[in-house]
Amino acid sequence: MHRPDVAAFYDAATGSIQYVVADPETGKCAIIDPVLDFDQKSGSTATTNADAILDHVAKQGLSVEWILDTHPHADHFSAARYLRDRTGAPTAIGEHVKGVQQIWKQIYNWPDFVCDGSQWDRLFRDGDIFNIGNLAVRVLHSPGHTLASISYIVGDAAFIHDTLFMPDSGSARADFPGGSAESLWNSIQAILALPGETRLFTGHDYRPGGRDALWESTVAEQKADNKHVAGKSRKDFVNLREARDKTLPMPKLILHALQVNIRGGELPAAEGNGRRYLKIPLDAFSGAVWE
Repeated sequence: MHRPDVAAFYDAATGSIQYVVADPETGKCAIIDPVLDFDQKSGSTATTNADAILDHVAKQGLSVEWILDTHPHADHFSAARYLRDRTGAPTAIGEHVKGVQQIWKQIYNWPDFVCDGSQWDRLFRDGDIFNIGNLAVRVLHSPGHTLASISYIVGDAAFIHDTLFMPDSGSARADFPGGSAESLWNSIQAILALPGETRLFTGHDYRPGGRDALWESTVAEQKADNKHVAGKSRKDFVNLREARDKTLPMPKLILHALQVNIRGGELPAAEGNGRRYLKIPLDAFSGAVWE
């Protein structure tokens, strides 16, 4: 298999990992799941994470061909629109984002919001193939965490975001609107059917026990050591995942982030005074666990 170059950028504030995956032969690259900085207390936004990625791209002499989302994120704002404006590269996400848009359109009471995925330049279907330079990329629909989640398989690397975390952290939650522990199990099994040496790059690490942040494993390591999957049946996993999810509070930025992320990272339009505003629905998640 071809071996792409992978650079990871860890955002400590959200535990998110952003990636630049590059074809070493052509210098073409894609940016995966970039973070737009947001401070909840002050309402301030910044492009520190995205600019660090652009700095890396420039220093390595790379050319950005794609800006890729794995799903609409609930714990950080997407910098996809900012990076498209800076690089001219097209944005893309899975076609089932349209279903996520329909769910959140109702939550935000946006009757005029268009739920056709047109906020991205391309919508991928399961099994689609596209290229980063000379590297073929296969799209794998990976629902469960959200109904729109996809993985990108690039040579010996797979970018799996909120499916499996590092083996000592287990798996992603599946209780968001449109999520499903059953679907997540199926998605994980499809990922674990890849060759054992396949490098798996996850989208979050919350540093259990205070260890350093980690984000790369292999299929073989996950099969052997993942605490939610190794030695577990489908029923075991679903019971474990659903019980754990009932104890988890909603991400602190979920109501902030989704109204940006279902628009492909576009911030709300400025109002008459020149300021942008977020809309926070009250009691949107009745019975949710409080931190």
